[in-house]
Amino acid sequence: MRIYSYNMAKSDLHITLPPEWAPQSGVQLTWPHEDTDWKDILDEVIPCFAAIAKEITLREKLLLVCRNIETVRKQLPSDINFEQIQFIELPSNDTWARDHGAISVFVNGEPCLYDFCFNGWGMKFPANYDNQLTKALYCQGVFQSDVAYQNMLHCILEGGSIESDGKGTILTTTECLLSENRNDHLYKEELEEYIQLIFGAKRILWLNNGYLEGDDTDSHIDTLVRFCSDDTLAYVQCTDKNDEHYDELKLMEEELQAFKTMDGNPYNLLPLPMADKILNNNDRLPATYANFLIINGAVLVPTYDSPKDTIALQQVKKAFPDREVIGIDCTSLIQQHGSLHCVTMQFPKGIL
Repeated sequence: MRIYSYNMAKSDLHITLPPEWAPQSGVQLTWPHEDTDWKDILDEVIPCFAAIAKEITLREKLLLVCRNIETVRKQLPSDINFEQIQFIELPSNDTWARDHGAISVFVNGEPCLYDFCFNGWGMKFPANYDNQLTKALYCQGVFQSDVAYQNMLHCILEGGSIESDGKGTILTTTECLLSENRNDHLYKEELEEYIQLIFGAKRILWLNNGYLEGDDTDSHIDTLVRFCSDDTLAYVQCTDKNDEHYDELKLMEEELQAFKTMDGNPYNLLPLPMADKILNNNDRLPATYANFLIINGAVLVPTYDSPKDTIALQQVKKAFPDREVIGIDCTSLIQQHGSLHCVTMQFPKGIL
């Protein structure tokens, strides 16, 4: 197992965290089963996972982590390209690959997987199996032979909590990264310095405002604001003053308007509609159009059986005119307080 050491001086390392729109080698899905929180609505949610899987396999490889391969084969569409799928049997607590999956970086030009600790978003949910998946996948030879593994289990960091422009800017929220039961032994300045070191970042843009009711992640950035390019940000905009999110999202919008690109220019801001209210036992769920996934040649956008779906797809198309924009019904997926981006983790070219 090839392991890098971060005892070297920062100047000795050139680290890049690729943006999501960089060429990809594949995407990971961790499949739902009877012992996940999906157990009561498996028949509803599996078609959503299957639809995501099919769109991915049309364009790149799919790493499908599951408890039983034969069971999952029967749950996938009969016309899916099975040659594009790499099945791996491993135990899992749940399906949120964005947060328990490896984060891919390049260290001095060489591919490397960061295996951060996932503790169920601040010990809210069990994650003992999920937290072992990345190392188990690495040891099973899932990744290319020149890919190194870096144990980062001393640090709590979920993939959904950070966005990269690929040029040295990390976008995140204070609500998540500074929350209790994650890295609360570190001051903000210490955590910022560490994140800049391990990702080769030149700066971190911290959002202090913005949330979605029902979000278990403490305001993951991928539910609120997304990099579409190094100068364009798509974000959730709330225009209904009677909506409980209005004030917070208005303050978030003002923060975004004040942010500058690496070149010192204002960002191009692309508002996405606030998703219609979806309830589960009278509790609002964190439906969001910002939770899209960028893959080779396409963008997969969560939809919620609403007239706003069309508006969201049109807005995302403005940011990605050269990619196919595909809506995937995530009304079942949102029942467990996450959406499309949350259940996927992309791997850049040279990883799978």
